[in-house]
Amino acid sequence: MITIQLVLDKITKQFNEKQVLQGVEHRFEKGKIYGLLGRNGAGKTTLFNCLSGELKMDSGQSLLVTDGETRELREQDVGYVYSLPILPEFLTGYEFVKFFIEVTRRQQVTIDHSIDQYFDMMSMAEEERHRLIKGYSHGMKNKLQMLLFLITKPPVILLDEPLTSFDVIVALEMKKLLREMKHNHILIFSTHILQLASDLCDELVILNHGRLSSVSPELLRSPEFEQSIIELLKDESHVEGS
Repeated sequence: MITIQLVLDKITKQFNEKQVLQGVEHRFEKGKIYGLLGRNGAGKTTLFNCLSGELKMDSGQSLLVTDGETRELREQDVGYVYSLPILPEFLTGYEFVKFFIEVTRRQQVTIDHSIDQYFDMMSMAEEERHRLIKGYSHGMKNKLQMLLFLITKPPVILLDEPLTSFDVIVALEMKKLLREMKHNHILIFSTHILQLASDLCDELVILNHGRLSSVSPELLRSPEFEQSIIELLKDESHVEGS
């Protein structure tokens, strides 16, 4: 089995006078779901934007290690599920996925399934597939974003506040999908819902004062989990929107 690791090496990012990321270091590996916790403004979205290539980091680097071979992380290595999905609302879900598959094939990427099989994997009903994306709920748009990464299979998938807009049934379906996907991807999602993090994640990391730190597995499963996380975060000075 191929081993894949994502290595963050002293990443920094500053906006005006605010140093949001202050030498972020961590190592993530395929086969685990990581929860990224932090208060509003701690820099979770900034970190994701740096990893996806949407923001240029001031210093440091992100590296992908595949079976011992190390190289810089590229934009095409990262799938990013945005908290506010950006999709062509004038197309139906089916039309968009068909177009996306055609473009992906031209890039010499192997397509493993048919369009309908991909929709089946996302538990999207026939009528939903042929509805305009404009009429999709927030949760449906997030499901469509996830479907694209089943097609392109990026080694790293970042999810910004996933599952918060799903109803109970769909959230359970998505949790099942994420647990299946972790075997072939590095999955990192940011959330402020501690119960979700405790339920779904194999490991938790906290972004606090511009740096990442791990939460011990023992604490993750302990009855004092929520209170302990609150204690770790409560002294963080924060600015909405960072």
